[in-house]
Amino acid sequence: MSENADWNELSAEEDTGAILPRRPVQDTADLDITPMIDITFLLLIFFLVASIPDARTAVELPPAHYGGSVNRRTSVIITVAERDGPGPPLVYLADGKLGAPLSDDPAMQETEIARAVEEGYAEGKPSVLVAAERGVKHRDVSRVAAAASQVEGIKLHLAVLEVE
Repeated sequence: MSENADWNELSAEEDTGAILPRRPVQDTADLDITPMIDITFLLLIFFLVASIPDARTAVELPPAHYGGSVNRRTSVIITVAERDGPGPPLVYLADGKLGAPLSDDPAMQETEIARAVEEGYAEGKPSVLVAAERGVKHRDVSRVAAAASQVEGIKLHLAVLEVE
């Protein structure tokens, strides 16, 4: 039998008048990217853990747009400095660590700060500048600022001392 005869035979058997549905085309091009995402995250974690940041690189901060300067000649300056050992920070009624620090008793410090601010206000110094070293805790700075702000009519300014 020839090829045409075979084909005609098959065509005749299938020619029943019914339309057979087409087979759905199977898409075998699906790609599962879950393992690739897993490897990407593993590489990211590896490089974060294995990298050594350069600690000597200084961070350039943008300049402040709304900060103003305080005239030191017309301000009462209070310096809050770190203590070398344990205990509360040292408080000076000067620009820097000049003279003897105030007593460690918070009530005595409050009285001495209020008196110094009142004297400065009477001399024509309407503002108070509280300058603190970097390692001084916020609660100590706010305690000193609260003592200085007891005098009516002063302007209170806070500053961080620069490292020399």
